[in-house]
Parts: sequence; C-alpha cells; structure tokens
Amino acid sequence: MNIPEILSRAQNFEFLNLEEGLHLYHNASTPELMYVANELRKKQVPHGKVTWQIDRNVNTTNVCIANCKFCNFFRRPGHEESYITDIETYKVKIEETIKLGGDQLLLQGGHHPDLGLKFYSDLFRQLKQLYPQVKLHSLGPPEIAHVAKLEGMSHYDVLKNMKQAGLDSLPGAGAEILNDRVRRLISKGKCGGQEWLDVMRAAHQLNIPTSATMMFGHIETIEERFEHLIWIREVQAEKPEGNHGFVAFIPWPFQDDGTLLKKLRGITNNVTGDEYIRMIALSRIMLPNIKNIQASWLTVGKQVAQICLHAGANDFGSIMIEENVVSAAGAPHRFTSNGIQESIIDAGFEPQLRNQLYQWRTDVKHLEQQVIDY
Repeated sequence: MNIPEILSRAQNFEFLNLEEGLHLYHNASTPELMYVANELRKKQVPHGKVTWQIDRNVNTTNVCIANCKFCNFFRRPGHEESYITDIETYKVKIEETIKLGGDQLLLQGGHHPDLGLKFYSDLFRQLKQLYPQVKLHSLGPPEIAHVAKLEGMSHYDVLKNMKQAGLDSLPGAGAEILNDRVRRLISKGKCGGQEWLDVMRAAHQLNIPTSATMMFGHIETIEERFEHLIWIREVQAEKPEGNHGFVAFIPWPFQDDGTLLKKLRGITNNVTGDEYIRMIALSRIMLPNIKNIQASWLTVGKQVAQICLHAGANDFGSIMIEENVVSAAGAPHRFTSNGIQESIIDAGFEPQLRNQLYQWRTDVKHLEQQVIDY
C-alpha cells in the first residue's frame, strides 16, 4: 500500500478501510499522521479555537453487577460502602457547579439491579424542575441496555421516556472496545458491542445528541481498535439527516492502578505519549464524519494533550469539577478554569468555553478558579 496515496484520500474525507487504517498505524510516521489530521481539523473546525467545558460528574449509584475488570469504583449490592445519591446531595453538588460556571451534569453510575426506568425518569424530572438551566448528559448505552432489560422494553422506548423526562444528551460511556472478544474478558456483565451501537442508533433516531469513546491499551489487538473506529463511523453515517448523531469522539488509554486486569492478568497501561498522539490523529483520519475529537488530558496529562491539539484534536474536554470513576483507577491530572485555558493558549490556540453541543458559551463572565477535590 502507498502511504501518500492513502493519506491523500484521507484529506478528501474518504472512508479508509480496516486494512488501510492498520497500514497507516504500522507504517506511517507520527509527523505524517499529525500533519494530515491537523489539516482535516482545520477544514472541519475552521475557526481554529480549542473548545473546553465546565461540568461535573455526579454518580447516581456505585452499586453495579457488571463486574468490569478495569473498574475500582463499583460496589456489589449490599456492600457497606454502597450508595444511591439522594436529592439533597444533588442540590449541594449542582449549586456548587453553577457557582463554578458549570452548565451540565454528567450523571452516571452502576448497573443497579433495582433501579429501573421510573427511578431515572423521576430523578431527571426532579432535577429539571429544580434546575431547568442545567443540562443532563446522563447514563450511557450499557445503562440504557440494563434498564431496557429490567423493564422488558426497547432501547428506543426507554430513551424516548428519558428524553421526555429531561435527558439532554447521551454519553459514549461503556464502549471500551466494541469487539465482543474483548468485552467478554473485561466487561462481561455489560451489553455487547453491537447492542452498544444499537442503543446509539436509537438515540440518533430520537435526535438525542451523543458522544463516542474508546478505552484502549489493554487486551485488544490493533485490528480491534480499528474495527471499533469503523463501527462508530458506520453508525454515524446511518443517522437521520439533520440529527445530531455523535457530536464528538474521545479516546483514552486504560488506567490500570489497582484494577483486576492488573492484579489477575498483569495487564498494565503501556500506551506511550507518542502512541496516544498517533491514535488521536488516526481517529481524526478514520472518522471524517465526526467533527470534534477530544484529547483526554485527564488520562495522558497536559503536555501530551497539548501536542494532540496539533494532531487533529480540537477539544480539551472539561475541567471535571468532580470525577470518580477513571480517577479511581489512577488518572491523577486536574485542571482549574484558568489552568485549562492557559494550557490551550500555551499550545498556540485560543480557548473557547462551550456546551455539550459544541455551541460557544457567552453567559459566563467570571469563573471561580478552583476545583473541588473528592
């Protein structure tokens, strides 16, 4: 295969196939990939700004029966440390978030065996009644699949009910690697890869904005990474014209600290900074129909994330006022509002505060410059 020819086609927004993606991964240089991805970014996001967000990850519950081998956050039903977040706790956390300039809650939790559609719909309605201005970026395909199974309902009907109750957008959580060989080994209790994709198809039919993710660098093959990218691209191509679909793609490396994958199988995070930069660039190249590519500073740190802004990424994610799941596996990095903007400027770009739809926010005149440690 001819690398310049493949990269030339990529610059014309052609869909590269699996073999071509693999060839670029194994044979193209990092500067070549960075250059092409950066040119694509310039075309897709011509304003040249790097967007960022203020939101908070609040966990609905830590009770989970999925038993993922990379997760240190969950507790089994009946565990002394298990909880379901009460409304008074939500009030405190939301009011702190608003004070810090946040406009969104990322609500996620575990696969609780007793929490079905009524629980989440009632919660969304209550939160919207109390704080109508706060967007609910909530749950994820595995949780939707879990609720659908509990209720004996379709993904479409569960999502339709949740949208009516106040769900604004659906995170791309729980994708990990979509190949079921991998999922059986690391997250057997979660929905399979095709069901994850089917939930997203239903969300796109309802015009619920979504994001897509990939957690890599554990037991997957390189080929399985590229399968993942192509399946995401295919679902995006199927979305009804004019609907949001996947508004962003966020890849990050597996965080191994204290996980069962590390303890039982010796699987560690060996993703180097160079490999992460290459995967960001290849994400931009392989996903020409997804406009926004986010660099995961939470897992790779400031300097690598800054380089990613020259390798196809156009978004720096959120300052994450609170985040408990990935951090529980060792992600140590933190940003303030000042810090994230300074990092973007230092990388040669202009920072732009956004909302979940990547619309620019102009409603925040002053930002508190702290994050809250948990």
